[in-house]
This record gives sequence, structure tokens and C-alpha cells, in this order.
Amino acid sequence: MKHRYLIAVGSNVRHRRHGGPAGVLRVAFDRLDDADGISVKASSPIVRSAPLGPSRRQYANAAAVLATRLEPDELLRRLKKLERHFGRRNRGRRWAARVLDLDIVLWDGGCWGARDLTIPHPAFRDRRFVLDPASAIAPTWRDPLTHLTVAHLRARLTKPHPARNDPAWSGP
Repeated sequence: MKHRYLIAVGSNVRHRRHGGPAGVLRVAFDRLDDADGISVKASSPIVRSAPLGPSRRQYANAAAVLATRLEPDELLRRLKKLERHFGRRNRGRRWAARVLDLDIVLWDGGCWGARDLTIPHPAFRDRRFVLDPASAIAPTWRDPLTHLTVAHLRARLTKPHPARNDPAWSGP
């Protein structure tokens, strides 16, 4: 049975052969689509975003919908292999600059929990750099925990909230 996955893709380091972060993402989409047993069904526009944590380099971010017969743990192994092929090294530093970052955000099987992988991705609901590209290609996908669509989750992050000194605000 084929599964569908929503993948977040990011880069904030220039690659010697593929160029800047946006070029890295374009080549990564091609490599994913050429991978044995994986096909890219949709890819989002590439957006720029500020980094999380100590890195100072801006990110290029995008999302892709993949179709494959692979179960989540096997797909994760393939994604990590591709990251290493692009030069990513795990040095134990969270949020460090990276040539390529591939994260499984959602899949059509609902929830998945294992030592190295949790689906849905635990932080995706609070990250515009994931939800903006994802909503361009998978707006109706539902988070199995909140039951909200990707478009609704994005709207929650982008919706203006009234200031506390606004007379229309009726908070505590």
C-alpha cells in the first residue's frame, strides 16, 4: 500500500556544487523524486525564514508531498541518508546551520511514535516556516491530534490578535 507523507525541507548553508540554500532544496526535490520507491507528488514554493536558535543564516524552506510504500521508520532512514549525502553531519548541536534538513511532518497513517521519530512532528503547529509552504500544497491535510487542517493551523499563526489596550479586546 502506498503512503503519503508531508515533508518539511530546509537549508541555510551553501553547497559547493548546488549553490545557495534555495538551490539545495531544488536539487533535494529532484533527488527525492529519483529515489527508489519514492515519488514527489507536490512541492511548494521556496520561502525564506529567520533561523531558530543560535544560527544567524536565513533559511530557505519548502514542503513536499511524497508517495511511497515505505513505512515511516524506513522513510526516515532514507531521508537521513540523503541529508548525509548533501554533507549534513550530526554534531549534537540543536538548531545549528545545516546544508539540508528533511523532517516528516504528517503521514496518511495518522500518528507514529518510535524512539527516533514522532508523527505528527511535535513542533510543526507553531512554525510558520513549515505551515506556510505546507498550506500551499496540502491545505486540507488534518493534524490527527487537533483535527485541524494545515490551513487552519496556519491561520491560527497568522491571524492578528487584538492588543490588550484595544477597547474591543475582552480578555481577563
